[in-house]
Amino acid sequence: MHPAQLRRWLTLLALIAALAARAAAAETLRVGTSGDYAPLSAASGNDPSELDGFDVAVARAYAEERGLTLEFVIFRWPSLLVDLTKGRFDVAMSGITVRPERSAAGRFTVPVLESGAVVLVAQPERWPSLDDLDRPRVRIGVNAGGHLERAARARFPRATLVAIPDNDTVLRALLEGSLDAAVTDTLEAPVWLRAGEGFAALGPFTRDRKAYLVRADRPELAADLDAWLLARERDGSLARLRRAHLGDAAGGPVATPLGAMLAAVDERLSLMPLIGVAKRREGLPLEVPEREALVLDAAVAEALDAAARAGSPPPPRAEVRGFFRAQIDAAKQVQWDSVRDPEFSPPASLPDLDSALRPALLRIGERQTRLLLALPAQPDLATLRQSTRDALRTPRVSEGSALAIANAIARLSQPPAATASPQGAQRGEAERSSAESPQGAQRGEAERRPTLEPAS
Repeated sequence: MHPAQLRRWLTLLALIAALAARAAAAETLRVGTSGDYAPLSAASGNDPSELDGFDVAVARAYAEERGLTLEFVIFRWPSLLVDLTKGRFDVAMSGITVRPERSAAGRFTVPVLESGAVVLVAQPERWPSLDDLDRPRVRIGVNAGGHLERAARARFPRATLVAIPDNDTVLRALLEGSLDAAVTDTLEAPVWLRAGEGFAALGPFTRDRKAYLVRADRPELAADLDAWLLARERDGSLARLRRAHLGDAAGGPVATPLGAMLAAVDERLSLMPLIGVAKRREGLPLEVPEREALVLDAAVAEALDAAARAGSPPPPRAEVRGFFRAQIDAAKQVQWDSVRDPEFSPPASLPDLDSALRPALLRIGERQTRLLLALPAQPDLATLRQSTRDALRTPRVSEGSALAIANAIARLSQPPAATASPQGAQRGEAERSSAESPQGAQRGEAERRPTLEPAS
């Protein structure tokens, strides 16, 4: 064979091999899981087929429905984000708590569980309350590198915190008496309480959401998981898996369109203290109206594109713009209040503004534009306002900001008036922009409280 012809054949064979490898990779779903977090992800040996738990069951159900080969990859909590960004797995499914630094590294799905941090004590008569534990000589164990370690350090600054790399070892240390207390959560606590006679749980002292964390460069996987989770919540499949694996700790539906939208708003706002500090460190202004206008234009365009891809009627432009306007106003309010708060202590290692934080906002915005299409009508404005206030757990979110977001969602989820003229729509948008600012919302709240809200 002529050398030139041979080179062409070798090039063709290399291309075929690359395409085959790419197709095989596309058909395999690599799921990162810890295997040390019953009842969500628990391993009884080194064989991945022996993994069990709610998140393991969800991964298997999703892979089976989508015709994917499932491969579990065990991670350790301190290296979760490093493993995710290096591509060791496509998605982490192991009771992953939604946190700002994780949002900056990947794409969260819609939430699937609610939980809260609790403390288990072996001698409840000695430690009757959480405040009693916050003393220098009290040894509190916690799994190292995860959400619970951060929550424990914030709640017990004076106690002696013992960060243990292996979650199973935390319980063992409490059983052996080398710890006075151990931090877990409301989902895992029932398992640990059965292991320790006389143990008692104190708390919860946080309110958390759990979701699946997809690689930032896999938007199609995140979108498909979201659609699948919403559908499985709607048909009761997720509820059945929760009952089977979590029992009394299962809770109610979580992956609903409104719940997921409010969780996305809260996730977005949770990044604002970090963004405010990052802007200050770089000498940037907290408010840039020109950039805000570009963000609003992009959000409306993305919402219209999402509707076109889904074959759905386009959402009303003015209402979409008003919804994202309310979020921007709330974001600025949280940023200002954070940088002005002398007690606010940002993390020593801050995600980069341009390469991490702003891309995270775009990823959350993409999820929100998809959720816009699934929002049901909200006939009860008072209930929606209360649900919004309860869902926005980010510190420093004002009542006015929460009210403005609730009002924007109410308008967004209602069909547009058939008789609205373009001029009327423009006037309405301008009026909503004013009314949905924190200041305008506070005025509106005061005016409407006698008829729509109970007196406080």
